[in-house]
Amino acid sequence: MSPKKLARGVALVGAGMSKFGSFKGKSSRDLFVEAYVEMLESVEKGIDPTMIEALYVGNYSSDLFEGQGHIAPIMASWTGLSPLPAVRVEDACASAGVALREGILAVASGMYDVVLVGGVEKMTDLATEKVTDTLATAADVQYELPAGFTFPGFYAAMATAYMNDFGATPETFMKVGIKNHFNGSMNEKAQFGAKISTLMEARRASAAKKGLPVPEWDDELEFLHDDRANPPIAWPMRLYDCSPISDGAAVVLLVSEDIAKKFSDTPIYVAGMGQASDGALHDRDTLTSIPAAKLAGEQAYKMAGITPAEIDFAEVHDCFTIAEIIATEDLGFFEQGKGWQAAEAGDTSRDGKKPINLSGGLKSKGHPVGASGVGQVVEVWKQLLGKAGDRQLQRKLKYGLTHNVGGTGQTCVVHIFERRG
Repeated sequence: MSPKKLARGVALVGAGMSKFGSFKGKSSRDLFVEAYVEMLESVEKGIDPTMIEALYVGNYSSDLFEGQGHIAPIMASWTGLSPLPAVRVEDACASAGVALREGILAVASGMYDVVLVGGVEKMTDLATEKVTDTLATAADVQYELPAGFTFPGFYAAMATAYMNDFGATPETFMKVGIKNHFNGSMNEKAQFGAKISTLMEARRASAAKKGLPVPEWDDELEFLHDDRANPPIAWPMRLYDCSPISDGAAVVLLVSEDIAKKFSDTPIYVAGMGQASDGALHDRDTLTSIPAAKLAGEQAYKMAGITPAEIDFAEVHDCFTIAEIIATEDLGFFEQGKGWQAAEAGDTSRDGKKPINLSGGLKSKGHPVGASGVGQVVEVWKQLLGKAGDRQLQRKLKYGLTHNVGGTGQTCVVHIFERRG
């Protein structure tokens, strides 16, 4: 079968993001407006909001997190975009990535020329156990939840299977977290914008201030091995292996390729995309790969007409540290079973041959689940334009990739973006 192509080209000409974190007193609509205003300011040649023809909003569960359903028209109203069509897209943690795909298809089809795509989630108003219960609804509630699984348990099972099959250790996962916190320390929008070493020193200072014994950790790994500082959540996943509970929003502006230069001299183009689905984790043949991610990646590469080797950097769905390692294999950056070695060798660091999660990833930047997919795109847009500040890659960039997963891989969507010239 010949690779699928868009009926017409689509470009990204603006992007904005709220800070990710915990914001008492703010609702999802407040966060969405913050991201929208930043997007308006980012469009190089300006944008008249009346030119926007449709809105797609990724959101997992405002119904359960906030008691507010029917969220898309509310976002249209609060951004002043009523009465344009407003659609909410729900695909668990891949909601925003799938909303983006729908927006791209709407422009590529010729139905619209200018589309706003966003994602938002307000999670922190619920207690942790209620957040866990809400997220668990993305699993198979008939078979998996009665067996006692929640998402830390799912990814712990994947991690133990991966260690058994390929020889990785818990320290491997810790090193992924150290790397992503280092990247997040340079991201002003990150929920945890601090290196692990900084957090370690803060714990020491806090103990000293309280007159308690000051811990004597030799390095970051010893800190992460301390059950008091980094308690096990579901072995081998510890606290610092898990993405946080987060609030946040992100938006991007899509336009047809033929009018893109009206908004920017340097549009970022959609080169390829793919989406696939799968059954629940308990029904799969493997725990060490996400088949939907492999298929979505293959579709995106075929559409773009490139290979994984041509991707300059990627933002992947590291809801847990094991997820990043598996993603780098599923996307073809490394052979299966070799991703952990690449991570330990520094190949995925900002100075490595395949930088992963320059934003800090979900692990450090934060994971407001309905917003994460578009939040990844904001980072790719900034990197390709050379606007990522202290974390900007100091090399010529052409292709950036985003990989957004829903649940344990029941949904995966991959996008490839290109800077031309």
